[in-house]
Amino acid sequence: MNIIVAVDENWAIGYRGDLLVRIPADHKMFRNETIGKVVVLGRKTMDTFPGGLPLAGRTNIVLTRNPEYQVKDAIVVHSVEELLAELKNYDTKDVYVIGGDSVYSQLLPYCDTAHVTKIDRSYEADTYFPNLDASGEWEITAESDEQSYFDTTYHFLKYERKQ
Repeated sequence: MNIIVAVDENWAIGYRGDLLVRIPADHKMFRNETIGKVVVLGRKTMDTFPGGLPLAGRTNIVLTRNPEYQVKDAIVVHSVEELLAELKNYDTKDVYVIGGDSVYSQLLPYCDTAHVTKIDRSYEADTYFPNLDASGEWEITAESDEQSYFDTTYHFLKYERKQ
């Protein structure tokens, strides 16, 4: 299973329920990577999408503890166990965990590939992703050349869990 995330140099991912920064090339990479695939996300992340609706061109699976939660054109599951049972219907290489922080934390142990946009600056933040560089379980297996968006530089990194 894959995980996909944009982080700053402190592994921060968000502030007050929003992304730290919007980088068009990061959004394009995200779209290209996930189109036609399965995305797994939490309810709060779904709520940030336009109209609170699922991402088009993908199978959206929402993990929420709320038993009443429903969203049109998405599959809703209420536990990691229920999610893992649902994911048996898909090829795990086509599954992407896309956030937020609670879903990332719960599902990182089940992932073997992480697509990380590493932004070379620090932002005010209240939400973080686990630091893969410090974990010892992950290694960088691919890295893009330095990218830039106005005065912001970043890299696309691929991490894989060490065998």
